[in-house]
Amino acid sequence: MPTYQYRCEKCGEMFEHAEHLAEHQSAHPPCPKCGSEKVQHIPTPFVAKTSRKS
Repeated sequence: MPTYQYRCEKCGEMFEHAEHLAEHQSAHPPCPKCGSEKVQHIPTPFVAKTSRKS
């Protein structure tokens, strides 16, 4: 399950939230610090790990 980074627009807290790909479009996790639901998704770099050497 992927982990996404969010930033609260109210208090500025940055936090991570694990969610399924299907629910990511509609997910609005509340801020763990202040409880606000005004959060913004922060794009993060993605690195794929495989068992094969390239």
